[in-house]
Amino acid sequence: MKFPKPHTLKQIANLIDCKFVGNEDFPVLGMNEIHVVEPGDIVFVDHPKYYDKALQSAATIVLINKEVECPEGKSLLISDDPFRDFNKLTDYFKPFQYATRAISESADIGEGTIIQPNVFIGHNVVIGKNCYIHSNVSIYDDAVIGDNVTIHAGTVLGANAFYYKKRVEGFDRLKSSGRVVIENNVDIGASCTIDRGVTGDTAIKEGTKIDNLVQIGHDTVIGKKCLIASQVGIAGCVVVEDEVTFWGQVGCASGVTIGTKAILHGQCGITKSLEGHKTYWGTPAQEAISVLKEMASVKQLPNVLVQLKSKK
Repeated sequence: MKFPKPHTLKQIANLIDCKFVGNEDFPVLGMNEIHVVEPGDIVFVDHPKYYDKALQSAATIVLINKEVECPEGKSLLISDDPFRDFNKLTDYFKPFQYATRAISESADIGEGTIIQPNVFIGHNVVIGKNCYIHSNVSIYDDAVIGDNVTIHAGTVLGANAFYYKKRVEGFDRLKSSGRVVIENNVDIGASCTIDRGVTGDTAIKEGTKIDNLVQIGHDTVIGKKCLIASQVGIAGCVVVEDEVTFWGQVGCASGVTIGTKAILHGQCGITKSLEGHKTYWGTPAQEAISVLKEMASVKQLPNVLVQLKSKK
């Protein structure tokens, strides 16, 4: 998320009431999660396991809960609770705006697009030309939808990321300020849910087709011309490259990459990144041809045992 205008390090430190290390006029342009940070961004880190990753990332401002040596060309915000203070900044720069009507006056809807009854369209939503938005679809604030997109009944675009910190009193939610971006010629079935990014975009690229009852997590990017069948669940921060096929009930863990033209058979469990141009089966997902050969070999064991007994 980029701020409406640049701020200084001192201004940001004052907003969250914390100490800082670096020039008080050091420029702060936005805030992002570690996988999408750019120079000028704030990234937060609150666990020693990830200190080095955050300090060495592209972010030039690190919101951290320990006084450490500041890398050259960067600055630090020293907080007793970076998670809490990241949420404070989200509330300040991207406060929740309640709706006063079903279709916001700030929504931009293209020529030829049909909006069926009982659709909700939030603030600053952009919808392109010749789209079909069916009844009871909810499109939360800031979503961007291209041309020739069809979204079937009951689908929700832009719900919060499933991202929590466990505390003594319960789970504390990391607030979401990102977007959902749907490119041209995408079809989305009924009762699907596509969560907004925490600070960046959850994106569905051009020409992808999504069946009913599919969940796509925050900050995930689905490539061009992918096919996703019913009851697939894809966690957050996943990269799906172009022309990947998911058959029904595939489950995918967070933070993995699935290569171009991979095929995932039904009920695959994806626990790590997978190479493209291969077909996968099972949990954890393995190359289908290898697994099927192993299964065929196992089926031959009774015959092998009979032959061994006959030789005695």
